[in-house]
Amino acid sequence: MYVTEKTGTLPRVAGNPRLTRAARRRLLLMVMPGAVLAVLVAAIAVANPNFLRAGSIWTVLDSAVPILILATGAMLVILCGGIDLSVAALASLASVLVALWIPLLGGWAVPAVVLLCALAGLLQGAIHVVAQIPSFLVTLGGMAVWAGLALVISGAATIGVSGTTLDWAFTRVGDARIPSAVLIAAALVVVVAVVLQFTPLRRWLVAIGSSESAALMAGVPVAQTKMAVLAVSGACAGFAGVMLVGRTFSGAPSLADSLLLPVVAAIVVGGTAITGGFGGIGRTVIGVLIITVLRVGLSVAGVDSSYEQIFYGVLVIGAVALTIDRSKLPFVK
Repeated sequence: MYVTEKTGTLPRVAGNPRLTRAARRRLLLMVMPGAVLAVLVAAIAVANPNFLRAGSIWTVLDSAVPILILATGAMLVILCGGIDLSVAALASLASVLVALWIPLLGGWAVPAVVLLCALAGLLQGAIHVVAQIPSFLVTLGGMAVWAGLALVISGAATIGVSGTTLDWAFTRVGDARIPSAVLIAAALVVVVAVVLQFTPLRRWLVAIGSSESAALMAGVPVAQTKMAVLAVSGACAGFAGVMLVGRTFSGAPSLADSLLLPVVAAIVVGGTAITGGFGGIGRTVIGVLIITVLRVGLSVAGVDSSYEQIFYGVLVIGAVALTIDRSKLPFVK
């Protein structure tokens, strides 16, 4: 039951204004990403009708794969209230290691690199949990460490890859000529979605992101969960590096560095709150599609690619302003 009071000519709802703001915010997060994606697709289709052809759509999806893989892992960290700024640098390091190890290990280089990157993420998680250092600072330092290691190991040079070891990462499948990378990324998204749906992990992440102290009192394994999601984020970064090598036939110490801002933009534009506690893999997929379609739209509009970072930065600021849960931040510093 609602009680209204007259304030001038407009009624005001009496009660808890925070609940009202929270309800409006959740509705916005649910509706906004899909609406933005639909508008972008419609606008580009009007400017270039060829955009809606099957070949063009598969090309767009194929170009979204590296961002989607990185965003899948990073989203889990953000959902529990943290952030992983090291994913792009770790993916670049992974590309260098894959390029160096394929001549020695063949196909085994792929799981070896993914496992190594998972351990790197786990190390960052352990430092975050044990030393009680904010994930922002830990992964910011990790970004510098992994980027430096990539430069040292590669000799600051691009390393070419030959042979057929990574053919599976860039071939096309079936009569529809579907890029195999799209199917691989879709399989990863399905696995993460199933784990979130049928295990307690999603409840734990939302609880930690909403209120870590309350999650601790409820018996949620906070420390183990934080370490696990940072390890998964590291593994996704390693796998994204592998996919980039399969696409470019080379590894380089800065191969994925430009993907950090698009990844963060995709997560927050998709509706995952940067303060944690709200979001999911489906929203992240929509966010990745928005960022990818926006990149295509800028190209169709004749905007120079050097302006992309500006648009991503504006998107991040705007999306955070709309999605941030200010009830968790009584003071903004």
